[in-house]
Amino acid sequence: MLWAAAGVATLGFLIALEGAARRYGVPGPVTHQARELLLAPDSGPLLYGGLALSMVVLTWRQRLVAAGAAVGVDVVFLLVRWAAGAEQNFGNGALWVVLGIAVVAVTRRTGAERLLLLKGTGLGLLLVAGHKTGDTWLLITSKTRPTVLDPYVATADHALGDPSWLAGRIVEATEPVGPFVLHLVYGQLPLAAALVGLYQLRRVAVERRFPAHHLVRTFLVIGLLGPACYLLFPVVGPVYAYGAEGGAWAAAPVWPDTLPTIGVPLPIPFDGITPRNCMPSLHTAWATTLFIHSREGSRAMRCAGTFWLVATLSATLGFGYHYGVDLLAGVVFALTVEAGMRAFARGWDRPAGLLVAYGTTVLTALLLSYRWLPTEMAARPWLFGPLLLLSTASVIHAYLRTTAQWESTAVPPPRRKPQPEPA
Repeated sequence: MLWAAAGVATLGFLIALEGAARRYGVPGPVTHQARELLLAPDSGPLLYGGLALSMVVLTWRQRLVAAGAAVGVDVVFLLVRWAAGAEQNFGNGALWVVLGIAVVAVTRRTGAERLLLLKGTGLGLLLVAGHKTGDTWLLITSKTRPTVLDPYVATADHALGDPSWLAGRIVEATEPVGPFVLHLVYGQLPLAAALVGLYQLRRVAVERRFPAHHLVRTFLVIGLLGPACYLLFPVVGPVYAYGAEGGAWAAAPVWPDTLPTIGVPLPIPFDGITPRNCMPSLHTAWATTLFIHSREGSRAMRCAGTFWLVATLSATLGFGYHYGVDLLAGVVFALTVEAGMRAFARGWDRPAGLLVAYGTTVLTALLLSYRWLPTEMAARPWLFGPLLLLSTASVIHAYLRTTAQWESTAVPPPRRKPQPEPA
C-alpha cells in the first residue's frame, strides 16, 4: 500500500512539473523521458547508471543478459541514426531494458518476486527522472524569480571571511591542474554516488530484499526537496552576480579579485536563463551524504568519500558557484534529510523527531539570518562567524550522537538463505 501511494504521488508530481514546463513552452520531464525511448538521449551514462541500479535485483546470469540486450539495442539505434544522418548518442538500450524488467515483473512474476523487480525498475527510473525533474525545477526558478538575493548572501558571507573569493583566487593560481581535477570531481558526483549505492545494494540479488536504508533514497529526496528552497531564496552565485559569467546582469564584475563593498543589500534583477540554485548548496548536501554512507565501506571507499567531499566543497567555492554560507546551509539540510530517512527506515522515536526538528530549526534560522540580518553579520564577523560555524557543528554533533545511539540499540536483521534463481 505504501509503495502504491508513493508511486501515485511521484506520478502526480511529474505531471505537475510537466504542466509547469509546458507553460514556458518547453518539454517537461515526462516528455523528455518518453523521447529517449527513440531519440538520441541527453545522457547515456545516466541511463546506464539507472540500468545498473535496476540490475541489483537480478542474478549474475540475468545481468549479463540484460547488459548484452542494452548494448545490442544501442548498436541498432546507432546504425539506424548513422544511416539517417541523425544526431548520435547512446543510452536508448538501457532505458528499453529497464522497462523490459518491469514488463517481465508484471507478466512473468508474482508475489514478492514481482514486487522486488518493480522496486528495482522504480529505483533505476527514479534516478533518471530525478535528473529530468531537476532540469525542470531549475527552469522554473529562472522564469519565476526575476530578482535574486545575492547581495544579501554576499553581505552575510563577510562574517565567514568571504571564502568564495579566497577559494577562487587559489583555484586560479593552480591552473591548469587544479581546475581540471575539481571540474572532474564536481561533474562526476552522481557517478560516485552510484558506485557507493551499488556497493550498498550488492546483496539484494542474494537476499531478495532491499536494505532498509541506502544512499540512493537520500539522494533522491534531497533532489526533490532542495529546489523548493531555491524558490524561497533565489540566489545565482558569485561567479554570476559578481563575476564575468553574469555579463551585463552582474552587480559588479569583481569576483574573485576584489571584495564587494558592504552596504545596504537589495534584490537585483537577473536574466531569465541562469538557475537560482545556490541556497542551500545541494552539491554540498549530496557530497555530505556520500561521505556519510562511504563510512560503511572499505578503507579505500572511506578515503574516496572524504576526497569527494573536500574536492566538492573546494569546487563549489573555487568556481564561484556558491558562497560560504550556502555550504553551511547545505550541510545542515543534508543531515536533516538523512536523519529523517534513517528514522523512516528504522521507525520514528523521540530522538529522531528531536533531531529532525532541530535540524529544520537551525536551517530556518540560517536562512532568516541571511535574509534579515546580513548587515549586522558583516559588521560583527567576530560574533556571527563563530555563531554560524557553531550552529552547523551543533547539528553535526546531534546527528552523530543520535545515530550512534541508534546503532548501539539496533538488532541486525536475519540473513536470508539464497533463493533459487527464477526461471
